[in-house]
Amino acid sequence: MQLALPKKESWIHGVNPSLKLLIMLMIFIGIMFIHDVDVMTYVTLSILLVFLASIKYPVKIKMLLLLPFLFIFLTSSLAMIMFGKGDTTLLRFGLIHVTEESLFRGVHLGLRSMVFAFCGMLFALTTKPVQLFYSLMQQGKLPPRFAYGFMAGVRLLPIMVEEYLTLRNALLVRGVKQERGLSGLVKKLNFFSIPLLSQSIRRAHRVAVAMEAKRFSRQKTRTYYYKTGFSTKDAWFVALFISVFMIGFAAADYLPLFSITDVRYR
Repeated sequence: MQLALPKKESWIHGVNPSLKLLIMLMIFIGIMFIHDVDVMTYVTLSILLVFLASIKYPVKIKMLLLLPFLFIFLTSSLAMIMFGKGDTTLLRFGLIHVTEESLFRGVHLGLRSMVFAFCGMLFALTTKPVQLFYSLMQQGKLPPRFAYGFMAGVRLLPIMVEEYLTLRNALLVRGVKQERGLSGLVKKLNFFSIPLLSQSIRRAHRVAVAMEAKRFSRQKTRTYYYKTGFSTKDAWFVALFISVFMIGFAAADYLPLFSITDVRYR
């Protein structure tokens, strides 16, 4: 969840990860019930400002991070714009039929996708995985065997990648030629899948035995190396996103951009 780039941590890094996850899920659900283009536009702009202010990367890195969001907006909206239903035709060319209703529905869908992307990236870049699972265990009452098991699995992924590279280099040294086409793909699966799968099974068995020896399977009070809790930052975080939606609804009433309160086609 953390990019290996020079940065400073903002105050959002100190928000309780479980609360942060809950707020993001509530935003995801709440956005699904907003059909006003003006509200969605102002909410998207507000969350964009929160994202840019909270991510302490250099300006160039921030601009690079925004490029995938633009791609998400285009891919999400174009299909709805060009092939959506509507009564007021703006453009017709073959199968492409752009209407005023489909245009605004496509823009609304693209803005909704950007809100999902902004919130997801904000959560990913300001949350450490270890702190998240410790918080889920302490505040979310997640059983330790699941949390520690998942963290162990994440730690094993780089080892699996290293084993794959080692196996590939060993095959190259031995002069095994990589054939192309379907037959080459089948041979490659035979070369790599069985050794990697067997090693993964052995490693998973050792982790399971170690966790059983430490009594992770038994439900009892445990001590934790990292202690997580709540602070005033959590209250500020909740107030921030409540303000984002209040600003969105208020701005849509006082400064409407499109005056379309419902983009759904009836």
